[in-house]
Amino acid sequence: MANKRVLKRVINQIGEELFAEYVAATHYDETKHAENPELLLSILRTRDSFISRVSHPEPGLSAKAYYKDLVDSFQKQVNELVDQLNGLG
Repeated sequence: MANKRVLKRVINQIGEELFAEYVAATHYDETKHAENPELLLSILRTRDSFISRVSHPEPGLSAKAYYKDLVDSFQKQVNELVDQLNGLG
């Protein structure tokens, strides 16, 4: 990532896409109405958590190691959310 602003923008865009997929899966599939409010809250909390973690790095770690770990854990969390979204539809 080039800087914190770009990282935050990417996290927000992915959060918006996950939210849109949730809405599509719950409202546009007439055969299955599988709303899961816990999943929606999880999407929102994940986005908020990672945005705040970008602004406040942990002391004691080098910046490169911290942001690498942040990106890796974000990717892992997004993959879990996508798997849950695939289970809805």
